[in-house]
This record gives sequence, C-alpha cells and structure tokens, in this order.
Amino acid sequence: MEPQYFEEQVFDKLNVYVDPFPKGEYENCTFRNCDLSGADLSGSRFSETTFVDCSLSNAKIAKTSFQDVAFKNCKLLGLQFDQCNGFAFEAAFEGCQLSHSSFYQVKLTRSSFLNCQLHGIELTEADLHGVHLQNCDLLDAVFENTNLEKADLSTASNYFLDPERNRIKGARFSFPEVAGLLAKYHIDIVHNV
Repeated sequence: MEPQYFEEQVFDKLNVYVDPFPKGEYENCTFRNCDLSGADLSGSRFSETTFVDCSLSNAKIAKTSFQDVAFKNCKLLGLQFDQCNGFAFEAAFEGCQLSHSSFYQVKLTRSSFLNCQLHGIELTEADLHGVHLQNCDLLDAVFENTNLEKADLSTASNYFLDPERNRIKGARFSFPEVAGLLAKYHIDIVHNV
C-alpha cells in the first residue's frame, strides 16, 4: 500500500485498536485524544503537527520523522526516539509522560521539555546543548557522555549526573537539586541560611 499524504487534517479519537494507523506524511495536522499505543508509525513523517491528549506509548517509530512537532499532555512511555529519522528532529514536549523512553545519541538541540515526567529516560550521548528542561522530573534519568552545555536545569528535579562524565559547561542548576552533581561522592551537603 502506498504511503498516504495528509495536510491540515484533524484526527479526533483515532484508536489503532479499532482502525489501523494509515502510514504516510502528515503536514500541519492535529491529533486529539487519540490512542496510538503500540501502533506501527515506522517510516511515517510528521511535520508541523500537534498531538494533544494522545497516547503513543510503546509505538514503533523506526525511521519516523518528527519535524517541528508538538506533544501536549501526551503519554509517550517507552518510545525509542533513537530509532527515529534524526534529520531535522524537532519536538516540543509539554506536560508529557516520557518515562523509560530512549534518546540515546539523539540531537535534541531544537527541542524543549516543559512540565514533563522523564523517569528512567535514556540520555546517554544525547546532545541537549542549550535545551531547557523546565519543571521536569528526571528521576533515574541516565546521563552518560551527554552534552548539557548551556542547558537549563534550574527548575528540573531529581537528577543525578556525574560532571566528570558529561559536558556541563555553562549549564544552569539550582539549589538544592544541584547536589545531584555531587551524589557520587556520598557527602552530606548542609544548607545554612
């Protein structure tokens, strides 16, 4: 079956358990209240597209393109963004659950994260240069050889990363969360007022 082309269409309450997901190119489209959990989105292209209140948990996204895509209040658990087409990858995540997703070696410099839950997220060798992780919960996030130069984690919480194994020059942190940079030393940090 030939990939289909969709432009400026709204998909409301699409459910892959009822109707199969039509693979293709989506430009300036909106997905609302859609359940795409476990769907095979492989090879599809999403450009200037918005997902609102959708679930894409465990969807297959191999060679999928996300270019200038916005995810708002979406469930994106266990997604393998490292398998996506990395060309012009740009995504804005707002109020999303991205726990246990992988951004291994993904260039995220054109992406943003606002009020997101990022528990157990894989950020090994990812490029987050200049990225804002605003009000994000990074419990058990994996940072290894990650570029965090000029990244803003000043409102992020629950992160633990080794400054010797990650690039953090010019990154912004705030107290008390900045103590997560010293966790490997098993020291007590006292805050005197």
